[in-house]
Amino acid sequence: MAAAPFGASIFDMDGLLIDSEHLWLEVEVEILGPLGVPLEAAASRQTKGMFVNEVIHFWHERYPWRGPTPDEVAISVVDRVCDVVRARGTLMPGVDRAIALCQDHGLALGLASSSQYKMIHLVLDHFGLDQTFSVVHSAEDEQYGKPNPAVYLSCAAKLGVRPERCLAWEDAPAGVLAAKAARMACVAVPEPGERHNGAFAIADAVLDSLESVDEALWDRLVATRSQPGVGGDPTPETASAP
Repeated sequence: MAAAPFGASIFDMDGLLIDSEHLWLEVEVEILGPLGVPLEAAASRQTKGMFVNEVIHFWHERYPWRGPTPDEVAISVVDRVCDVVRARGTLMPGVDRAIALCQDHGLALGLASSSQYKMIHLVLDHFGLDQTFSVVHSAEDEQYGKPNPAVYLSCAAKLGVRPERCLAWEDAPAGVLAAKAARMACVAVPEPGERHNGAFAIADAVLDSLESVDEALWDRLVATRSQPGVGGDPTPETASAP
């Protein structure tokens, strides 16, 4: 009997589990604006999904400022976003459906985020998700953030599941590229107006909202992943993984 195609499900956090992308932009404008960075919504999408320190260095290279170092600015940004999330953060619609689907099918749950651990643990505790994920991994531990696949590969290793037997959930183009580079199946939930981004074309499923998650989606993912040559067809070696 062939092994189940998935042994684990790995979720992104910002923009996927919590409605925070606009909060990050708000804080970046608040802190980077006075430093001379002409940040606008369209420009900010260039860094969506990247690790916060990479984001600040990205803007510092283009608009060098005097005073605080990029790493110091990154600390200020994270601290301020934490405050704003506590005050105004909300879960994205359908989060419970996506988590329940994965749990119903016996998948181990992991979180692979571009946010720092400080932010991750605040969010999980604030929204009562602190017991949901058996593994939490931040790009803070990696040399490179998304779209580099390292954060996903490390999370899969901690879960003890081969990457090709993991199902990733993402909202950002950089995250989709990272998940697919890690050889994972990927469900993408882009922001309205972002579906045109070419990165979403390589996702295994693209949803308007996590509220669309159902058994039909699961069946589609299993059927796609079970095709020979797609994402690592289960073999006796992979069948020994959880």
